[in-house]
Amino acid sequence: MKANESVEKFKPTLRMYANFAARTIKKICAEIGPRETGSEAELKAQDYMAQQVGDAADEVKRDEFKLAPRAFLGWLRLAGIFLTIATIAGIVNIFTPDVLFAPYVAIVAIVLTAIMIFGEFLFYRQTIDAFFPKAISHNTYCVRKASGETKRRIVICGHSDSSIEWRFTHLGGRVMLYTAFIYPVVGLAYTIFASVFTMVKGDVQPIVYWIAIAFIPGYVGLMIFMNYKITVDGANDNLTGCMMGAAVLKFLGDNGIRFENTEVVAMFSGGEEAGLRGAKAAVKLHPEFKDPDVETVIYAFDTLKDYDDMAIYNKDMSGLTPHDKRACALLKEAGKLADMDLPYAVLFCGASDAAAISQAGIPSACFAAMNPGPPRYYHTRGDKADIMELKTIEKGIEIALHGVFLFDEKGLREKYDDGNEPVRETVGFGL
Repeated sequence: MKANESVEKFKPTLRMYANFAARTIKKICAEIGPRETGSEAELKAQDYMAQQVGDAADEVKRDEFKLAPRAFLGWLRLAGIFLTIATIAGIVNIFTPDVLFAPYVAIVAIVLTAIMIFGEFLFYRQTIDAFFPKAISHNTYCVRKASGETKRRIVICGHSDSSIEWRFTHLGGRVMLYTAFIYPVVGLAYTIFASVFTMVKGDVQPIVYWIAIAFIPGYVGLMIFMNYKITVDGANDNLTGCMMGAAVLKFLGDNGIRFENTEVVAMFSGGEEAGLRGAKAAVKLHPEFKDPDVETVIYAFDTLKDYDDMAIYNKDMSGLTPHDKRACALLKEAGKLADMDLPYAVLFCGASDAAAISQAGIPSACFAAMNPGPPRYYHTRGDKADIMELKTIEKGIEIALHGVFLFDEKGLREKYDDGNEPVRETVGFGL
């Protein structure tokens, strides 16, 4: 049975569940508010969404896990400090040329910065977490069980936490955001050049370090990149993703649909904005996701806002983590059933919860509808409930439902129709 055959007037019914999702999001934004990772508000939002799922869930389960919420992007401030110290050391060395120390200070700064970039940002490892304050975050699972033996499990995941504001995206959109990253990166490259040049020459060349001063504003920009005074509402990123799973379970419950052998789970993860920590905890705490006797797929839905930018992200974590081809093929077919020819896309800068799940060897993929620019609302105070697009939420729910019904019917397969790969590929900044 297909999703659109499960109830009469399937299309009109979808609008009802889109409205259900939008109402829930507005309520959370108005009464619970911003949800920094590890905050009480993050947990309250998960509780409220689980309450809205109601009896459609046979069971509500919860994990808790410890993390350092501000470590993941804390490297930005530290990198700015280290590179500024390296530059100052060069200036001081101009006046003390008899003792050649500037390039060695710079090398230490470069190595520390590289460790943080590769560890925290590129590979999402807990590289510097030990140096930051800790908190407790949670994952919540609403489970609709199979009526018979469970042979398949599909999890629709959305993260309930919202981001601390990115100052330059708020102030100047994508242009200022890219400048805030590229400017200090050029400075880092110049610091490497200056250090090597100075060591090769064997003495301090003043002009080399006077030029280095030009990059200090970029390093200061890294130090103030995160506006820690503001945690954003995150209505779109990512309460919309959370409500995909909630709406699917609500649809199944309201219409008395229970699969004989497929368990359906709505997962509200914590800590995505802190480096996918909730998804990482989930795969560690739930060995049943790897049970060879229960075929499991986990889909991360993230930021259902920009209708024309809907895509299946088949490469994640700055393009370094490929997602399961079968999981992507299923979503591709689900999109076709919803009259959408969804392109594949690459997260070239950042990651989604699906990356942590795929890295654990569990079939996964990410679905998102966000301008890859990124848009002005991305990680800023502009991400409010009043900019939600009901049309996009409705289509996301439709695709999720088709995916669930397809998975129940066929499981994961390499091909669903003619097996053609999408021609167009786009890239995204992050989620």
